[in-house]
Amino acid sequence: MLSGRRIGLGITASHCTYEEVIPMIKKFTDLNAIVVPIITYSVLTAATRFGTGEEWIEKIEQASGSKVVSKIVEAEPFGPTNPLDCMIIAPMTGNSISKFANAQTDSPVLMAAKATLRNGKPVVLGISTNDALGLNGVNIMKLLTTKNVYFIPFGQDNPQTKPNSLIADFSKIVPTVEHAIQAKQFQPLLINYSS
Repeated sequence: MLSGRRIGLGITASHCTYEEVIPMIKKFTDLNAIVVPIITYSVLTAATRFGTGEEWIEKIEQASGSKVVSKIVEAEPFGPTNPLDCMIIAPMTGNSISKFANAQTDSPVLMAAKATLRNGKPVVLGISTNDALGLNGVNIMKLLTTKNVYFIPFGQDNPQTKPNSLIADFSKIVPTVEHAIQAKQFQPLLINYSS
């Protein structure tokens, strides 16, 4: 089902989840999908205890076999001239959730997502945010009801010390995309998350 499909993989600045997300690229390439990596500016420039932007870009490009898209003007052609079959944003931070839900297109990732929705193609979100059950809850609910937007199943990753935090189970990224391409939400959506 994914063979030959062009899959955009947008990565935002949830640095602690990259170790889970980057290996998922190989799952798509093993299925002969074409992975187009797209990053936000913070992925490009941040240096954290999890690594530098340069280190992550090297890993992303090596896994995908493609150069990362890191500028809005590079992402804009994913509209009518160079469309994607599906756009994934994983991990998707609370900041990007808020902007996407409110039509703010200020990064290459959000531009690619907007272009994909414009083409009537699915956008799959893998959330990773500490305020999902707080101020960002309204934005997640808005996106849950948006046509052609689907979610990788998610749950509370640490209800005792971070009760508002939700994170996607990135191991379910491939079946979520397969369902989204068929205009279906992979279920169950709400899960008991175990790290």
